Amino acid sequence: MNGEKTLALYRLCWIVLLGIGLQGCGYEIEDIEEIEERMELQSSALEVTLNADQLTADIITFNWTEARSVSGESMVSYRTKLDVLGNNFGVATTIMSHEDEGVLTKSFSSEQLQNWANEKWGLPVNKPFTLQFRVIAEYEGGQAFHAPEVRTVTVNVQPIRTVVFDADKIFLTGSAINGSAKVELQRTVENENQYAVLLDLQAGSLEIPVEYEGATNFLCPKNSDGGLHDGTAVEVNMREQPIGWEIPQAGQYRLVVNMQKATCTIYSPATALQPKVVTWNADGGISRTTEVNELWMHGAINGWAAPIKMDCSVSLADPQVLIYQGGRTGKAKFIVYGENDNNKNLAYAFSCPLTGSGDKQELTLTIGKVSELSGGMSSAQRNSYYTIPAGANFLVFDLRNMTLLAEKR
Repeated sequence: MNGEKTLALYRLCWIVLLGIGLQGCGYEIEDIEEIEERMELQSSALEVTLNADQLTADIITFNWTEARSVSGESMVSYRTKLDVLGNNFGVATTIMSHEDEGVLTKSFSSEQLQNWANEKWGLPVNKPFTLQFRVIAEYEGGQAFHAPEVRTVTVNVQPIRTVVFDADKIFLTGSAINGSAKVELQRTVENENQYAVLLDLQAGSLEIPVEYEGATNFLCPKNSDGGLHDGTAVEVNMREQPIGWEIPQAGQYRLVVNMQKATCTIYSPATALQPKVVTWNADGGISRTTEVNELWMHGAINGWAAPIKMDCSVSLADPQVLIYQGGRTGKAKFIVYGENDNNKNLAYAFSCPLTGSGDKQELTLTIGKVSELSGGMSSAQRNSYYTIPAGANFLVFDLRNMTLLAEKR
């Protein structure tokens, strides 16, 4: 009996002690001071329409107040991020910057937002989108940790409307084509909104019928001038009755129609686009000249062994535009010679630009962003590399404008 009382008393003591402990814990939690965050973020508008007439003027401005001050040696700095809603401020899509001391505002122009929408974010043409802008106040220095302050605001954006003509098929007809022939333009590999053809024409009139959903209309010069503006993009519109272009003399012509830009460009033999030609020194200093219609990957991507032939397509719109469709990713330069001898290490190479001081460097392509392309036969250029990121399976080399676009299609 006494044993049972002793056991009960023992259990009661533990319950009392546990209750005291819990009360103590509750008191400590309630005693923690809450952080009083001070930073506030505002946008100059919650909805904006990008302005095509004032591209470089600021269209949206974000302002924020100072974050809380803290004791000790910690200093506060502000980092800003801009992205499209849904991207979660990913590394490949975010526009990020560290603001200078005392700067509590950030502005963007119509041109910046339109270009990022088309090139970096890969958004559909003419489709409204929502931006997210975030400010992060970070505390640096000192021994104590101070939690950052974070504010985010969203803005609905109406992009600059781009004229887009729809087509099922585009043809060439008229007296400039032999007999009553009708020649179909082909959609270019690199741009689904662009059509092109290279063909022999006679002197005469050239018309461009467009078939769409069972109806036929005609692409015509917007200014109703049917004269040949050789090698120059001419604005076009769609009409029920044709206005032809006058072809002054027989020869091989290249015709390029960009339905998104609503332009037509005709190149006569006098302005014929030529492939890229490069000169480089092979083994033994022997000079070689190469017409660039193919490229080979060389570098870490192939272990610096036998170069990988890329099987590039040449654009119908421009022989200096090469398209690679494949899944190889990694660090590479793109050379104009593919045999597995020492010349592969000496060949003319395209890759990322050199540093400002002319030294070699390595950069990574961003999917959906047009990057600068550099080419040469110097040691620095041949030892510079671009990394093709995971997921990229479509590369567009524009050797005329020296740009490189990596996409996932």
